[in-house]
Amino acid sequence: MESTAQVLKPEENYIRDEPYYEPVGDEIAIFEAAYANGLPVLLKGPTGCGKTRFMEHMAWRLRRPLITVSCHDDLTTSDLVGRFLVKGGETTWVDGPLARAVRSGGICYLDEVVEARKDTTVVIHPLADDRRILPMEKVGELLEAPDDFCLAISYNPGYQSVLKDLKQSTRQRFVALEFDYPDAALEQRIVERESGVDADTARQLVKFAHMTRNLKGQGLDEGASTRLLVHTAKLMASGVSPVVACRAAIAQALTDEADMLAAVNELSASLF
Repeated sequence: MESTAQVLKPEENYIRDEPYYEPVGDEIAIFEAAYANGLPVLLKGPTGCGKTRFMEHMAWRLRRPLITVSCHDDLTTSDLVGRFLVKGGETTWVDGPLARAVRSGGICYLDEVVEARKDTTVVIHPLADDRRILPMEKVGELLEAPDDFCLAISYNPGYQSVLKDLKQSTRQRFVALEFDYPDAALEQRIVERESGVDADTARQLVKFAHMTRNLKGQGLDEGASTRLLVHTAKLMASGVSPVVACRAAIAQALTDEADMLAAVNELSASLF
């Protein structure tokens, strides 16, 4: 039985061009300090507030390859670490994304980590403490993370129930950065920059977003995210009328409940 490991080529998973990111606090300095000290990082905040863009920006700043894993209920340890596959009549070991990141000294970002099964996320514990190792039991190998490897995870505390919370044994291994939606002026600038709409349109969209966020817990699970505002602005910049763009990219994205849809659509009509 042959065992080979696929390692990232130098050109793979590097972010060549600077991703646009507007800092809202000292998150860049904290991440850089954590990285310099070999500390894993936890990003927590609502959906669409910029966590993934932040990770792309940091990978670019640190000049490290970024491997992102979108976690889900069916994610297994083998999906992260690796598995044996039959190729051309031979059994070959193929590294998973976590092992590839360790071998290449890259950044492994586990997005929405609480969506994965708890018996799967336990595999990151040895990487997230002073050991900085990844046991690969199926091939009898113990990977030691190089100094330039970084582990980062994210989750949305507002979404999680008791059954889908991050265990203390996991979260206390990480330096935590809390994200939220930017203040109105900064969010307006982001919407303008990302979509090309004018300042007045961006300002109205941000005002609309704040209206929907005030409905959180009163019929909406979440208000309109910065991501949804950018989507809406792009539709508007392409000639879609503001009310139709808000309905398609915000109202329909937030809820399927008829009364809430009507309420959100009325809010947009009052502004546009």
